[in-house]
Amino acid sequence: MTTKARATTTKAKPAADKPRRTPKHPGDEVGAAELGRRVAANMRARRHQRGMSLDELAEASGVSRAALSQIETSKSNPSLGVLWKIAVGFGIPFAELIGDTRDGVGLLRRSETQVLRSADGKFESRPLMPAGAGRLVELYELSLAARASHGSEPHAAGTREVLTVLAGVCQLQVGDALHELGAGDTIHFPADQPHTYANPGSSPARYHNLIIYPR
Repeated sequence: MTTKARATTTKAKPAADKPRRTPKHPGDEVGAAELGRRVAANMRARRHQRGMSLDELAEASGVSRAALSQIETSKSNPSLGVLWKIAVGFGIPFAELIGDTRDGVGLLRRSETQVLRSADGKFESRPLMPAGAGRLVELYELSLAARASHGSEPHAAGTREVLTVLAGVCQLQVGDALHELGAGDTIHFPADQPHTYANPGSSPARYHNLIIYPR
């Protein structure tokens, strides 16, 4: 009696899922480098105008001297939160730190806009006004990933914000108060105290954010 060996087929194990990376826009790295150069130049100019040392700026902004030195020499690109702290340390509108101030007509193409991102990449801020368009107001489009939140440092004393929900929802924490907003809702609030934007929804949310600086 002859016993035939049965052929066995071994199925290949599915490859382990690789972590997905958020695709970058081709101009992201170039834009970040250009933004870093503008910030470095603006920092140097304003420090020299005021006779301000790096140590003095560090004390005023809460950003370490070492980090400020790296930014001013274009050796590192600051995060969105750090940029806000530096602007507050100088007591200047955010746009003056990141942009070129121009007189006359200013045109901002969407393709030329440098999107600013939080360190975790879940919060984005896109300027909607050319730099220099207004010294006392700035307008941004904010994007917040699903089930994400972003905390903002207090802005300069007397600064206010107007937030309009374009899509999705927003839980806005201002001091000890929590405000629930849906699409089409608008709120204005003092931005010279800690405030947090949260998106508890299952899809990304978009907001318009108007910042009004004191005269």
